[in-house]
Amino acid sequence: MIQPLRIAMLTHSTNPRGGVVHSMQLSEALTTLGHEVTLHAPDAKGSGFFREPACRTACFPLKAAAPDMTAMVGQRIDDYVGYFEQTVTRDFDIFHAHDGISGNALATLKERGLITGFVRTVHHIDHFADPCLMALQDRSIDRADACLAVSALWQAALRDTKGIDATVVGNGVDTQCFAPSWSGDQTELRDRIGLHVGPVFLSIGGIEARKNTLGILEAFRQLRAVKPDAQLVIAGGVSLLDHRDYQEEFQSHLRTLRADASAVHIIGAVSDDDMPNLYRLADALVFPSLKEGFGLVVLEAMASGVPAIVPSIAPFTEYLSSEDAIWCDPLHPASIAEAMALSLMAPIRDRIIARGLEVAGRFSWRRVAEAHLSTYVTLKEAAHA
Repeated sequence: MIQPLRIAMLTHSTNPRGGVVHSMQLSEALTTLGHEVTLHAPDAKGSGFFREPACRTACFPLKAAAPDMTAMVGQRIDDYVGYFEQTVTRDFDIFHAHDGISGNALATLKERGLITGFVRTVHHIDHFADPCLMALQDRSIDRADACLAVSALWQAALRDTKGIDATVVGNGVDTQCFAPSWSGDQTELRDRIGLHVGPVFLSIGGIEARKNTLGILEAFRQLRAVKPDAQLVIAGGVSLLDHRDYQEEFQSHLRTLRADASAVHIIGAVSDDDMPNLYRLADALVFPSLKEGFGLVVLEAMASGVPAIVPSIAPFTEYLSSEDAIWCDPLHPASIAEAMALSLMAPIRDRIIARGLEVAGRFSWRRVAEAHLSTYVTLKEAAHA
């Protein structure tokens, strides 16, 4: 039996980004297993997390935002360090960071002798033009006492580029929350977004190069030539990174669609209450990302009974078989458009939905939480050796 652990879980934001959702769901699952988890985050708006988690939380205020990205990241690291320098906040067995900001804060606390060590989960590794940001990302990983990865893709990247032996912990999905059910709530959300009769394609992650939103838009333009009643909903996108140049390019391309542009609905952040219903409104999830840690939204769509269109690259090829999703070449919009058309064909659609529900049933957050325990125990024992 593993004795209950006191775990400080750290994430970079209170907004519903993939890494934040993962850290929150993990915290809740570990709490259910009997551990004492406190989920920490800097709170820019002062309103707490995007939903009330079933675990302890500690959100702390920030100074006014710095004028540029590098300065803002440095400021948030300093704010994290300042918060944990208070003795009362460091009474934990395990400190666990999920990003570069919190990882750097813990690295600083470790250097100052205020904590003995920390765990770092690598969801994915970014490539920044600014060498300072690259150095901070490296430091948040290199100074960790143990590394975890959400997929074998990033486990291999850590091994090949840094010689780090990381444990794969995977991802999960709440099949009670995300399920294929219908009610009047979906109708109300449909009206609020302004959708009409016709197939709805859902893109999640906002307008970002990594999410391949321009490729999705071009694919949608091609699809409308044969399916003129199709609609595209682009949700999410609350990011700390600066995507303005890409977003301006997207808007320029959107204007060239002329009348078809009205079928593109950019709705931004979606409330936690609305998210399950948004999936249920969709005829397919369009997720041809160019880089992902795992692709948590794919599991959420599958659990909701929605076919997922995914790129034929890792990490998707690690946990999905050829029959579980509709595959595409993310670098070719025509391939994405073809996958979108295939998702509307009844025989293919019915098969993919059934397989997706089976896949989602295999990914529980409890299993993810249990995959962390051996690393936690090893770290705790090393701290007391």
